[in-house]
Amino acid sequence: MATILSVSGSPSPASRTARLLRHLDGRLAGRGHQVVPLDVRTLPAGALLGADFAHPEIVRAKELFERADAVVVGTPVYKAAYSGLLKSLLDLLPQSVLAGKTVLPLATGGSAAHTLAVDYALRPVLSSMGADHIVRGWFVLDRHITVREDGSVFLDEAARGDLYRVADAFSEAVARSDAAAVSSAPVSAAV
Repeated sequence: MATILSVSGSPSPASRTARLLRHLDGRLAGRGHQVVPLDVRTLPAGALLGADFAHPEIVRAKELFERADAVVVGTPVYKAAYSGLLKSLLDLLPQSVLAGKTVLPLATGGSAAHTLAVDYALRPVLSSMGADHIVRGWFVLDRHITVREDGSVFLDEAARGDLYRVADAFSEAVARSDAAAVSSAPVSAAV
């Protein structure tokens, strides 16, 4: 079973991005993965903005990245790029923190004009951090995400099928990577 870190880079506590990620967390867990959520907005602002690499919460976040087999990174799109909050965390992580990991980039936004932000803003930074395999990312329009009164998410038909295909392809890539890591692990001889 692979461990997937699911990172929301949204600064809003009522974020559609975070709720979408938590919805996908359930789908990935249902496919046999252990999913660990991380909402960047819960990290101390002073530590993020002051680049306090030694702050216990920043150290914990770094360790979550290091222990994960794969990472989902979700962000709302602001000014045609990923959120500044997400950037502030990524800036505090080691340059190679994504080495050996499969990564799924996701973004949400109010306009289809921002669709390319996944490939032209988010993907390059994830690649620069050493991600071994960045699967096809996806952009979901805010209007396709409905948050119900109980906090659950409903995705309309325009978003659900494609998003689930992307998430399932990510899950399969993670499973393949996990199986390859197990099969290439050294076998110790019994003494």
